[in-house]
Parts: sequence; C-alpha cells; structure tokens
Amino acid sequence: MAANDPLAAEGPKPRPPGEVLISVEKLYAGYDGTAILDDVNFQIRAGEVFGILGGSGGGKSTILKHMIGLVPPVRGAIRFAGEDIVGADGPALERIRRRFGVMYQSGALFGSMTLLENVRLPIEVYTDLPEEAMTLIARMKLALVGLDAFTGHLPSEISGGMQKRAGIARAMALDPSILFLDEPSSGLDPITSATLDATVRRLAESLGMTFVIVTHDLPSVFASLDRVILLDKKARGIIAEGDPRDLRDNSPDARVRAFLRREPEKAAA
Repeated sequence: MAANDPLAAEGPKPRPPGEVLISVEKLYAGYDGTAILDDVNFQIRAGEVFGILGGSGGGKSTILKHMIGLVPPVRGAIRFAGEDIVGADGPALERIRRRFGVMYQSGALFGSMTLLENVRLPIEVYTDLPEEAMTLIARMKLALVGLDAFTGHLPSEISGGMQKRAGIARAMALDPSILFLDEPSSGLDPITSATLDATVRRLAESLGMTFVIVTHDLPSVFASLDRVILLDKKARGIIAEGDPRDLRDNSPDARVRAFLRREPEKAAA
C-alpha cells in the first residue's frame, strides 16, 4: 500500500448501529482433508461486542484467520461491508484489511520500542502525515486506553494488562472499522482482566467501535460481550448464537448451558 494512502488520516467513521459489517456464509474450513468447520453462517453488526466461543479445537482461531483474510476457506463466502474477502487479492485485499485492527494474544508489541513508537509505527508506514500529527494521534490512542502517562515506557517496563491495552491502542492507530482481539484475557489475573473488559466496553459505548473477541474467559464473556456464537468440535460448527447471559440461563441445549456455566462433562452411562 502506498505510503500516502489517505484512508488512515480520515478519522473514525463509525458505521450505522446494526448495519451488517461482516457476513460469513456457508463457510467450510479444514486442513489435510479434515473438516474443522462445515456450513457455518453468522453476521457481525456495527457497534456490537461480538464473541467467538468454544472449546479447544472447535475452530475459534480458524474463523478469526478466515475473517481477516489470512487463510482462504475451502469454500464459502466472507464479506466485509458487502465486499468479498475470499475473492479479493493484492491491493483489493490490502484495502479491506486496512479497515481491520487486530490484537493477537501476546499483544505483539516490539520490545525495543516505546509504547508511543509502537502505536506510531503503523501510522508511519501507511500515511504521509507530518511528524507532529503522527505523534499526536499515537498519544491520543494511548490516552483512550488509559496509558497516556506511559508513552515513553518499553513493553517490558509495564504489566501484562497494560501491554494488552497498548496492543489495542496500536490496533486502533489507523481508525479501523472493526477490532479483532484474540484471547485478550489470556495470562491475566482476574482484576487485570476486568480492567481490560471495562476498557473494551468503554470504547464500544463511547466511540461506537465494533469488536470481535475470541475468548474462553467466562467472566469476560458476561462482562463485555453483547452477542456470541458457540462453536462445538463434534458438531463442526455453531451450536448456539445470542446473548451469552440468555444462553447460559435459557438455552435448550445442555451442551450450551454446561459450557457457559462451566460444568464438567457428564460421563457416558
């Protein structure tokens, strides 16, 4: 992508609440001839905090990789704001990806760079804004996640929870339409995890940001997510979709209730 691409300088433009941002249609995904997901369908709407849940091996990370265009599905369609991600390549795919912000489990910060330099990096790469403007934007993103007093710190000099929040700030650097967070609570203690949950809710409610969160942390699920899908390895797809609190209390599927209530599997008779 050319360094003078103006998209990053446009500022946040929240989509109308309720508008479909991502549509996954008849997704089939697998490796070496083995199906992981078969006929998966769901939508993500603007302004919601959407969760992808499920046990190990159920396909959570696989879906994430497909949605951000890292891995093509065996078959099926994935659309972002009506644009086909699966069929896009080269500049078209890069343009779509520019509307995504992604934070992986580790936060993926560069250890030799300060928090300000980490957040500023994508702005430097993808825009030709003046130096002062790039620094100002990076400072603003860090302030949004409560790290304005730590701009000069290296990642090793702050806590794990602060590193995750800095990762969110960097994911927001180019004002994406949607933020993908991969296991954001991984490795965090309950109090730090709750702080991160509160940050997500505040950003969603105050800025109208859309989040897609892959997680298995149940306190975070009930604290921060509006709507979820629950994947099941044996079913190779979605066994529940909706408000996680309603699914926990009222789902007719015993598997769904057990997962969301953290109940052990019953031994076969």
